[in-house]
Amino acid sequence: MRQQGKLSPTRLVRKFMPIHRDSTGVGGWLPVHGFALPRGGVDTRRSNDAPVSLGRIGPLEVRIARKAFEIKKAQELRYHVFYEEMSAIADGHMLSTGRDADAFDDICDHLLVLDHDVPERAKPFGRRKPKIVATYRLLRQSAAEGCGGFYTAGEYDIQTLIDAKPDLKFLELGRSCVLKPYRNKRTVELLWHGIWAYVLMHGIDAMIGCASFENTDPDCLALPLSFLHHFNRAPEEWRVRALDERYVEMNRMPAEAVDLRAAMREMPPLIKGYLRLGAHIGDGAVVDHQFGTTDVLIIAPVASLSARYVNYYGSGAERFAS
Repeated sequence: MRQQGKLSPTRLVRKFMPIHRDSTGVGGWLPVHGFALPRGGVDTRRSNDAPVSLGRIGPLEVRIARKAFEIKKAQELRYHVFYEEMSAIADGHMLSTGRDADAFDDICDHLLVLDHDVPERAKPFGRRKPKIVATYRLLRQSAAEGCGGFYTAGEYDIQTLIDAKPDLKFLELGRSCVLKPYRNKRTVELLWHGIWAYVLMHGIDAMIGCASFENTDPDCLALPLSFLHHFNRAPEEWRVRALDERYVEMNRMPAEAVDLRAAMREMPPLIKGYLRLGAHIGDGAVVDHQFGTTDVLIIAPVASLSARYVNYYGSGAERFAS
């Protein structure tokens, strides 16, 4: 659940591990824990039972990507935000394609917000289609387990939590971003409506992912990190620890020294949004020098979600239903 600095609360996990090229010579950012796509090109990405639309507000529609070109457009949007607007460092392949892409894209569902009032052509002489203005990447446990695990496992020991709750279905949220002119309440609400509809559709029990501070010096983040440690750390049964080799202490000042209002003012919108949702924080932060961020783990059991959130979008995700 990676954060867009001071932008809207619509960015989640979007982290990379060292590059690897497979036997075909195609590059992809793969995690160190051994991710591999299914042999024979089996596509576990699509939600075949997804409805045509998950919601709509005026000309904006939220739905799951159905075509390869839509995923490419989402990757181009991610590249624009992460690499051109922000400080992420692209490798040569990404620079040449202008797309933020990794192997996980092939097993994820891609949530899209499209603007039907701003059509564009996917190809020079192709048919005009609605412009993709926001995206989220959704990785269900069933797909992750068949292909080497969750992306978040590169930073946090999430397998211990999954093993401790074998009857629950987990969903990893990541690679979220919104085109600058659309960073407003309406777009954010539509994205969250889409996620809620997706959670209900697949019977998801818990959401996980990383959110980020745009800073690599934990001492500069002592106040908000300490706030999260003292007041929002996950209960023991849900607690997940950062990998030992990446662990950064979040307890950087005593609880009584934390100015609650000041800490919330320093909180990135994404993390603030998840706290309002009723999410918990994992144990320990992780510094990502490639992206210039300090990450924290978000853990959001569906049963613990704020009643206000559930009531707003509807128990059946009917608020913005098409």
